[in-house]
Amino acid sequence: MKVIIVSGLSGAGKSTALRILEDSGYHCVDNIPFNLLEQLIFIYKQYNYEQIAVGVDTRTSSLLEQLPKSLKVLRHNNFDVRLVYLDASNDCIITRYSETRRKHPLSNEIRTLSECIDIERELLADISHISHHIDTSDLSANALRKMIKDFVNADYNQMNIIVQSFGFKYGLPNDSDFVFDVRCLPNPHYDKSIREFNGTQQPIIDFLSKEPDVQVMLDDIYAMVHKWFNSFSQDNRNYLTISIGCTGGKHRSVYLTEQLSKLIRQNFPYNTITRHRQMIINENK
Repeated sequence: MKVIIVSGLSGAGKSTALRILEDSGYHCVDNIPFNLLEQLIFIYKQYNYEQIAVGVDTRTSSLLEQLPKSLKVLRHNNFDVRLVYLDASNDCIITRYSETRRKHPLSNEIRTLSECIDIERELLADISHISHHIDTSDLSANALRKMIKDFVNADYNQMNIIVQSFGFKYGLPNDSDFVFDVRCLPNPHYDKSIREFNGTQQPIIDFLSKEPDVQVMLDDIYAMVHKWFNSFSQDNRNYLTISIGCTGGKHRSVYLTEQLSKLIRQNFPYNTITRHRQMIINENK
């Protein structure tokens, strides 16, 4: 039986994620007290449910310490339990609350919205540490749908390695374990004849593959990350996220992300997911 625990900051997209899971065949329950989590899942198992998603947040903050114990019990009973944490920048969450005019669950007469977000981050820190992160700051609902589907379809018998490109001018992705800056490399943007292509297309591949520094950067990134794969896997990590950034997230970072993914697939048994953050966002606007 598959169990997805959906957590994260209020305003980061938990409700949207649960709707996506519901559309994917999961029976969804939001904001159940943690002391009832095990009982709920065992009951669903008795009625032959195969896929359950449970929303978890600070509305039951007094019971947050119960979650690690419940996870241990469920996994001991052979439930396939996965955790996903929806994150977003403070500015993004503040903008979303301003647009919806909803009240933050931790708000009171003396706290500002920014203070509520900081308190919530602290309360959920332990859950955040053991979950797969998805940064929704710039994601459309369609882009989030794709990432959630990648998450639920991944092979959890082994560690999943995500290699993703991004653009620094749009901000750092919050879900990164490693971040590499490749803005020092030759930039195809300045060649007007190939500017409109991206790093998965042949004109950019031809341009960058001829640059010696690009190959040196690729070799150095691979040398840095690959020697730690086994250590992360032995730490019971389901996901390891490697982020490579250039200025706009279209050329250099995309090319290097593709090349690094190929190297990992050729040399390691881990499931490797390739993701291009800016391209996903642009495709789903």
